[in-house]
Amino acid sequence: MAYRIAIPAAGESFSAEPGETLLAAAERAGVRLPHDCQAGGCGTCRIRLLDGAVTYDEFPFGLTPEEEAEGYALACQGVPAGDLVIAVPSVADDLPEPRRHAATVTAVESACDGVTRLTLALLDGVPFGYWAGQYLNIRLEDGEPRSFSMASAPARGVLDVHVRRLPGGRFTDGLLPRLKPGDRLEVDLPLGSFVYREADYRPLLMVATGTGIAPVRAILDALKDDPDAPPVDLYWGMRTEADLYLDAELRSWEAAFAEFRYVPVLSRGGPLWRGRRGYVQDAVAADFDDLSEHAIYLCGSPAMIAEAKRAFLDRGASVQHIYAEGFTTAARPAIAADSVLHGGWAASALRSGNGA
Repeated sequence: MAYRIAIPAAGESFSAEPGETLLAAAERAGVRLPHDCQAGGCGTCRIRLLDGAVTYDEFPFGLTPEEEAEGYALACQGVPAGDLVIAVPSVADDLPEPRRHAATVTAVESACDGVTRLTLALLDGVPFGYWAGQYLNIRLEDGEPRSFSMASAPARGVLDVHVRRLPGGRFTDGLLPRLKPGDRLEVDLPLGSFVYREADYRPLLMVATGTGIAPVRAILDALKDDPDAPPVDLYWGMRTEADLYLDAELRSWEAAFAEFRYVPVLSRGGPLWRGRRGYVQDAVAADFDDLSEHAIYLCGSPAMIAEAKRAFLDRGASVQHIYAEGFTTAARPAIAADSVLHGGWAASALRSGNGA
């Protein structure tokens, strides 16, 4: 017997067969739910259960027990245990639909050891209709996609992509080293829902590791000249000083915002490093006793995201105002294992600089 899934705020409903995940049932019915990795790692498909319950084969990495206690579930892994009434983030209805585009390479530059900065321009003259924080898929010669966050705000008119090398990756070790200005690629964009929620209008806490800084940079780039931008605290975790490839730029942004604080945190800082050491989520936890008024954006490794959520919820953070996107090398159904997925590690799409 099929179960009825109702979304009252959208006036929609669909049915799920026994053993079928919420996301699979919604897609079969043509109902749009936000999602990325489809592996339970990114948390992009988080919905709220207003009535009813779901079960999991394995508890998903992209959901904390605290979130589950608040009534949240992941649609890509959750299997209805009966009829459900759910709430879905409204931002999903506003995001532009992805399209296939032809793009040309305008620059290929080394950002730091292991990270390449790839700049693209669209060839079809279509306006840049994406939201800062979203990502794109680059298509390999055989059509397989690789996912990367766009680090530039739409108004800049370029696609700035930060690519972390994954040894053996078909893109990062195969195609990328051969790319040069003038080469053409096929890309799908925009994708993902890791975007700024203007309606929150809360102080922003942005926490990134590695190339997870890319979508965060895009969001802040779009905000930095806005006189009404909220206060921003940005924490970026890397291993060594040499890895902080955006350090000078981010420090310069203190003059562009009314209130902006940038804190780099190194897990393997050298003897001359005078800044913060350790893990980025621990640095935030040491600096904030109360996060109840913040909107929190997390992007990077799934481990950081999971630990940050727990620590920040202990400091009063609102579950409804934590947005996360992780990067992974695991594969979703259509992506090979050398891809970094959005939405998390193979889940945030687990993304930016992320595909392999």
